[in-house]
Parts: sequence; structure tokens; C-alpha cells
Amino acid sequence: MLYRVRAKIIEQRLGRFYEKLTDGTIDNQLPDGKEIVASMKRATITTSGVVEWFETCFCSTPLQHECETQYDSYFYEIDTKLVQKSGKIKGESFWSHMESMTNRQLDDSD
Repeated sequence: MLYRVRAKIIEQRLGRFYEKLTDGTIDNQLPDGKEIVASMKRATITTSGVVEWFETCFCSTPLQHECETQYDSYFYEIDTKLVQKSGKIKGESFWSHMESMTNRQLDDSD
């Protein structure tokens, strides 16, 4: 099943999320790690603090495993809508945003 997902970011946890997305932690999570990483690479920030993306999930409750293992730690007010096909979501790249936030935090610690 394909879902369009909309969620609000927990900003203070963004660095940890990006670290887990890039160090292999999430990618190695079964059965959905690779889909989580791919979804976050496609995700966009559509308004201040709101991220939207498309994600494939086969849980009986949409994104149940993804939320229990990852998303509930980094997002809130997660909303899913079943869709027939994905499309382009206008906004800033969420991946680039996380990368720049992490780089800023590293610069600030020097």
C-alpha cells in the first residue's frame, strides 16, 4: 500500500535521526529500514516544521512498525492517507535540511 504521510518534526531530535539514517542503523532494520531511508531522501518540508513524503507499507495499521521503531521518536501528529500513486511534493528537501542542521551543529561545537 502506498501512503502520503504528513508529520511535524521534533527539531531537537533531528541530529540523532539523521545520524541513524546515515550510519546504517535504520537501513539495516528489518523489514522496513531501506524504505524508511528512501522515503526520507524523497521527503520535503512543506511548511515550517512539517514534512511530507510517500511511503510503501504493508502493516495492517499504516506505518505501524515504522512509527514504533523510528518515526514516533522524531515526528508527531503523523497523518497517513492511502493514495494510488506518488507524485512530486513541493518544498525544501528534508534530507538536505537535516544535513545542513547537522553540519551547523558540528560547526557550533568547534
